[in-house]
Amino acid sequence: MGNTKIISHPIPPVWDSKSQILILGTMPSPKSREAGFFYMHPHNRFWSVMAEVFDETFLNPNNSPDLTAAIAERRDFLLRHHLAMWDVLASCEITGAADSSIKNAIPNDFTEILEKSKIRHVICTGKTAFNLWQKKCATLYESRYNLTVHCLPSTSPANAQWGKEKLIKEYKVILKLLQD
Repeated sequence: MGNTKIISHPIPPVWDSKSQILILGTMPSPKSREAGFFYMHPHNRFWSVMAEVFDETFLNPNNSPDLTAAIAERRDFLLRHHLAMWDVLASCEITGAADSSIKNAIPNDFTEILEKSKIRHVICTGKTAFNLWQKKCATLYESRYNLTVHCLPSTSPANAQWGKEKLIKEYKVILKLLQD
């Protein structure tokens, strides 16, 4: 698992003025921090689930020598589909990638994103992200920006009880929310 470290979020949010849904994880894993983008652990199923939901394919950054191209492709995918992405936390103490080990959590400031976009839905990818949103962010943002917040299952390999097909079925709610 590794030692507990204080981590400050190193990845900037992905969003633009047309973004309608904000997808939030908890804090980037060590592999994602190393790659400089979200959900880049080779066993995390987020991008393969999203590819199925939107009927698209992605470069495999783990088999590709061009990580920059894989990241640019994912960033373009998010913006093309009016999705924003970031994490609930700006910093915390964490052991490895274990959300259950998080202490001293400090949330990100979502004001600029919410004021300068069309976001009306927040998707939390997992119970920890959802619980931290509820505890640290809900009263600041939900009524002020008329947000609905949804908790989807984590795509982390640690969430083994959720198979890929079951995850795809749950994540299809994003398609419905984009039509609101």
